[in-house]
Amino acid sequence: MSGLNKGISKVEVALKWDPSPAGTPAHDLDIIAATYVAGAADGAPAYLVHFDSRSPDGTITLNRDSRTGQGLGYDEVMTLELDRLAPAYVRVVIGVAVQQGGGRLAFGDIANTGVRITEGYDELARDDFSGVAGATAATVAEFVRDGSGAWTFHGGVRGFDTDPVTFAAVMGRASDS
Repeated sequence: MSGLNKGISKVEVALKWDPSPAGTPAHDLDIIAATYVAGAADGAPAYLVHFDSRSPDGTITLNRDSRTGQGLGYDEVMTLELDRLAPAYVRVVIGVAVQQGGGRLAFGDIANTGVRITEGYDELARDDFSGVAGATAATVAEFVRDGSGAWTFHGGVRGFDTDPVTFAAVMGRASDS
C-alpha cells in the first residue's frame, strides 16, 4: 500500500443469538464472506468463506462456529486480515444466513440476534437484525480496496429472503433483483 492512508487492516465479525426453545430444532446462523476481484467486483464471488472452510491463503478464517447459539455473548467469530489479502481482491462482502433445516426461519423468529464488527478496539458496526426481521439472510458489511490499496468499510444491513446457497451467490450484487 502506498501513501499515508492506512485504511482498515484486520477486522473481526462476531455473531450471537439465543438457542431455540427446548424441544424445537436448533437455530443455526452462519457468517459468510464473499471475495471479489477487479473487473468482477459485482459478479460471482472469487471464493466464499463459511462454516468448515477458510480462505485459500488463510487471510479470512472462521475462528468459531456455533450450530446452536449456546454460549455466552458472541458465539460465531470470523477474522479478516484485509491487509494481507492479495491485490487482485478489491471487495469483500460479509453476510449472515439463517440455516433452513427445520423449516423457514427469519431473523425475527430467533431471539437476541446480534452482529458486531470491530477493528481492534474500535467498533465499526453493531446491529440486531430488527430492521430485517422478515429476512432469512442479510449482508452486514462491505470492505472495498481504494486506488491506493487501502481498505474502507461500508456498513448497513440489507435483507434477503432466500436459502443460504442462493444467498451466497447473490449477496454481492448491487441489488437483489
